[in-house]
Amino acid sequence: MIDEIKTWARGLAKRNVRFRKCLRLGIYIFNSSIYYLTRLFVRLGEQRVLFVSFNGRAYSDTPKVVYEYMISRPEFAGYSYVWVFKEPEKYVHLLKNPNTSIVKYKTNAHRCELIRAKYWVVNFRVFEYVWPSNEQVYLQCWHGTPLKRLGFDILESDNAMNSQMEILNKYINDAKKITWLLSPSAFASEKFASAWNLAKYGKMDRILEVGYPRNDRLAIAVKSGHSTPDEKERIKIAVGLPAKSEKMVILYAPTWRDNQFDPAFGYTYDLKIDFDKLRDEIGDKYIILFRVHYLVMKSFDFAKYDGFIYDCSDYDDINDLYLISDLLLTDYSSVFFDYSILEKPMLFYMYDLEEYANRTRGFYFDIAELPGHILREDTELAPAIRGALETDAPFSPDKKYLAFKEKYTYLDGGATSRLVDRIWCS
Repeated sequence: MIDEIKTWARGLAKRNVRFRKCLRLGIYIFNSSIYYLTRLFVRLGEQRVLFVSFNGRAYSDTPKVVYEYMISRPEFAGYSYVWVFKEPEKYVHLLKNPNTSIVKYKTNAHRCELIRAKYWVVNFRVFEYVWPSNEQVYLQCWHGTPLKRLGFDILESDNAMNSQMEILNKYINDAKKITWLLSPSAFASEKFASAWNLAKYGKMDRILEVGYPRNDRLAIAVKSGHSTPDEKERIKIAVGLPAKSEKMVILYAPTWRDNQFDPAFGYTYDLKIDFDKLRDEIGDKYIILFRVHYLVMKSFDFAKYDGFIYDCSDYDDINDLYLISDLLLTDYSSVFFDYSILEKPMLFYMYDLEEYANRTRGFYFDIAELPGHILREDTELAPAIRGALETDAPFSPDKKYLAFKEKYTYLDGGATSRLVDRIWCS
């Protein structure tokens, strides 16, 4: 019954802006009242750090890397750490680590830890009703270099659940809270500053342009000749692939569409690929790792493609998938920035390019800069994949690819120590 009511409310909120605003205002007042009341009874822990990755969906990304670095360093032996998960039972192994605890997302325990922890290390916006105190540090790590426009830079938005003004309000709310905003490059710093409108709130000096800690592992891998056969075999077993398979691996990681939403589940995505035809064309030599964006409901059933498509949407660490793949197939997702560090081939399947660029979100730069071919029809996929991987010589990045790396990922490597030194040791 409760789920049915929620579905009805989401459906009405999608259709009726006034109802949506009233509903959200009521939820905000209710939650903020409880939050500030709780703050009266919970004391701040000066050496307590809260970690949240993708709104509690995973143990991954920069929060994971910062956490593992801190628990390995003797100077942080007195610190305590809290992870927030939607499914905490999947991560009980973390309790074996020093001074670590786990709480469930959107619970009273989560609320208390937001108040108790002096440091918040997150890669997405926190709840709108949550505000750090003057003594707390909100480190906004974000989750990628942007191709798609964000916040105040969105010129036009065809978003199913938020008007352009509602999107701006989310970024205004976040900008006022941020203590530090992590950046991987000068390009990202410029775009983050405008997206969050940091100048208006006197926070232009709050950007930490030190690189993404999550990419340190990739930088090390490419310098050392990529992963060892043993590491790749370990990852393949963890992912569920045949460890000794001779087939080449394609990582397919599309992003979400702002205008595709189902009230019963959330954001959806239409693949626009004939996988039957693609399997017939390349299935003898290739397998596909499919990874849906974390905001998209998991609505794809690949059972009929057993042995050809492996659904890796629930696999926490995408870096593992980067390391075992031979090629990245994506669209507008920021994954290609990180993947470029490995100097592997990429293809961009943009079947809805005009709609996405002109109505859905828009881009920060000319897509002619992208370090790979842009495909518009799914009939182009098989020939392009073969053209990229079935060559006489191993893939080598051209001048365009290297120029892209120099512009967008030049800071990767050593980012973790630089970040931790700035936040905790300066």
